[in-house]
Amino acid sequence: MILTNNLTPDSACRTFLSNDISFVSFSNAILFDGKQVIHPERLVRYENDMSLIIDDTKSAEDKKRRRDIVVKTDINGVYCLLSIEHQSTIDKNMVIRCGNYEMMEYLKQLKNKKLKRLVPQVMIVFYTGDKKWNAPVKLSDYLDVPKELKAYVNEWIFIFIDVKGIDTSKIKDAQTRYFIEAIQNMYKGNYDKLHRKIKMNRNNFIYAAIITGSLDLIKDLPEGDEIDMCEGMERMAEGFRSEGRKQGILVGRKEKYIKRTINH
Repeated sequence: MILTNNLTPDSACRTFLSNDISFVSFSNAILFDGKQVIHPERLVRYENDMSLIIDDTKSAEDKKRRRDIVVKTDINGVYCLLSIEHQSTIDKNMVIRCGNYEMMEYLKQLKNKKLKRLVPQVMIVFYTGDKKWNAPVKLSDYLDVPKELKAYVNEWIFIFIDVKGIDTSKIKDAQTRYFIEAIQNMYKGNYDKLHRKIKMNRNNFIYAAIITGSLDLIKDLPEGDEIDMCEGMERMAEGFRSEGRKQGILVGRKEKYIKRTINH
């Protein structure tokens, strides 16, 4: 029996990335091309509940923002804030949200008299949806700016990562790599052709199934802390067949994945 505690794709991804080793391995792959710049023993979970009264008009507004995962760490002796914002769906306002998160954090830091300098922030938007992202990834995507003003209008860009396009060879931690590969293979519909005999954390396999909307395909997943990935995918294939889903649906899913990857 599979117990999911009613996890959603967002909460499943947050749970996975709440593991320091997974967070570090993922971040090092994305930010530093796999080089081990940040380390799990150097992470400190950072309180990112932000409530701030903004009163620049006659009516005060209480702004509350919370990012998914924020950690504080040092890079070459300089403290930084690293955050991951998970998206299972496309959000056309993502750039504005990210800018809001970061500016509110800097405003919060300004109130801390102990800080001599503000702590720099880096945010990764990690998208795990099945569709191609078609929303802005930088502020200028929203704007029509006269060429005479382009040099003066501030830009705001977030680091956008689509799970379907990640090069997993840069992920050093095996379980983090298997998690990403499981998501990719589930989206491909590659249930029958994952031949590698690798041992994957059972919960991570379930999280990947939740994220891809494939949980209903798993029947009687073996108990234990780890499962054979090949066996898990074979069970998904069996679930696919037992539910009477036509092979054409599987082929169509693969073709959609290939087309989406080419257009990425």
